[in-house]
Amino acid sequence: MTDAADLVLVDGEIHTLTDDAAGRTAEGDDADEVYDALAVRDGDIVRLGSTYDVEFLAGAETEIVDLDGRVVLPGFVDAHVHLSMTGRYLVHANLSGASGPDEAVDRLRERAADVGPDDWIQGYGYDESAWTESRYLTREELDAVSDSRPVVAFREDMHVASLNSVALDRCRDGMPDGDVQTEGGEPTGVVVEEAVDPVFEAVEPDVGDMRELLDAAQRRANELGVTGVHDMVRHSRAPQVYREMDLAGDLSLRVRVNYWADHLDALCEAGLRTNHGSEMVRTGAIKSYTDGSFGGRTAKLSEPYSDADGATGQWVVGPEELNDIVARADDAGFQVTAHAIGDEAVDAVLDAYADTENPREMRHRVEHVELASDEAIERFAEMGVVASVQPNFLKWADEGGLYEARLGDRRTETNRYPALLDAGAPLAFGSDCMPLDPLLGVHWAVNAPAESQRLGVTEALRAYTLGAAYAGFDENWLGTVEVGKRADLTVLDDSPWERSDAISDIDVAMTVVDGDVAYDGR
Repeated sequence: MTDAADLVLVDGEIHTLTDDAAGRTAEGDDADEVYDALAVRDGDIVRLGSTYDVEFLAGAETEIVDLDGRVVLPGFVDAHVHLSMTGRYLVHANLSGASGPDEAVDRLRERAADVGPDDWIQGYGYDESAWTESRYLTREELDAVSDSRPVVAFREDMHVASLNSVALDRCRDGMPDGDVQTEGGEPTGVVVEEAVDPVFEAVEPDVGDMRELLDAAQRRANELGVTGVHDMVRHSRAPQVYREMDLAGDLSLRVRVNYWADHLDALCEAGLRTNHGSEMVRTGAIKSYTDGSFGGRTAKLSEPYSDADGATGQWVVGPEELNDIVARADDAGFQVTAHAIGDEAVDAVLDAYADTENPREMRHRVEHVELASDEAIERFAEMGVVASVQPNFLKWADEGGLYEARLGDRRTETNRYPALLDAGAPLAFGSDCMPLDPLLGVHWAVNAPAESQRLGVTEALRAYTLGAAYAGFDENWLGTVEVGKRADLTVLDDSPWERSDAISDIDVAMTVVDGDVAYDGR
């Protein structure tokens, strides 16, 4: 006799997102199997079919959810997050969407009223490229927030920070002179790249504060349909807190921890390797930088920026050092992932991976891949290197946007997801928490400004589910809705296929993780 299910979902539109098609269709999309109902037992999907067939598994204690026609997808896996950063947006001053410098400063003043006299006043997520006056926040403006307490406002990409005088004095000794911007010989309060590191260290939360940030971020992630994340961590208490949450049964996200390269020796000494861990918290890749960002004009380009007098960006980690990191991590049995935005940086990472024994088996990754040549895209496919990209960055790709300001006509050569799929490269979507919101990313991928950037709905959803699961070695048990896989599910109020021009407006109705309802917004 078949045991009863723990959870049964009926009267829905359940998309498996299985990838049985050979490549992309002429329309740039392909179909998947659709069912009416599913049953879950002990965290596994045990039946897919009609409502009539699946209801036979309902017992006296089975939780039965009538979906009323709602759409079920595999749970979203965000392949690139800084989850504590999402927590900081929720706990500290959220500067995203501020209309200009004045509103950003006002939000910081509001936050200042809520923190203690010895605490940093922190703000996150300002984007000056969306302001009429496109410039960074200055020391003088942040001095007006407080002239006695340290104030910091981080740009959305986290490669730029604006400091008041108190904060600058506290952190100045650890900052390379070249990354501290000046005007007339005086610091403007704006620091970039390596000069941001001492600021990160100064505001790094302790264990208790980190738990508060991750609790808030986890709730928000579940509300957005996220069931798993690949978190990029450095000098952070987040891994400790994740494991404590796992042991306490408090995790409703699967977390793959990607450690910065300066943790490599410690990880090796501890005997850790990629994929070690529990079903909820696992060791992921070794992470490195190469270049910076377009916003800071520090992404490394083969041709100069359109607005920077011949500048081509800068190395954060140069090719020689990167080659050493990749070789050591690969030899130790770690997947490697490297931040690379400019085309020269992307080439440098692929060169480093080409010297490893089997980049396809190790699933080495490149994060962002915002500007890549045709040759680089072919190399992704040939080597099986994962392109771990952020479709929400396409908000900068429209006419008059950040990409056009920095790159001119090259803006349509950025984020070429169709070319990567056509070549056969593994494609994984993430958000970089800018913001954390898979449906926003899917919306931008489907409605990208240029055809060279635009995917079909099914392709975009797969990149945020099966593609991201593959990037984390999890495709055999996550990423699609199939019998035998874990019941990580996202339920939407409307169909993204039917509302393809407004996917970001669709609400998440329910999120299921390991067969348990983690969020119910019906």
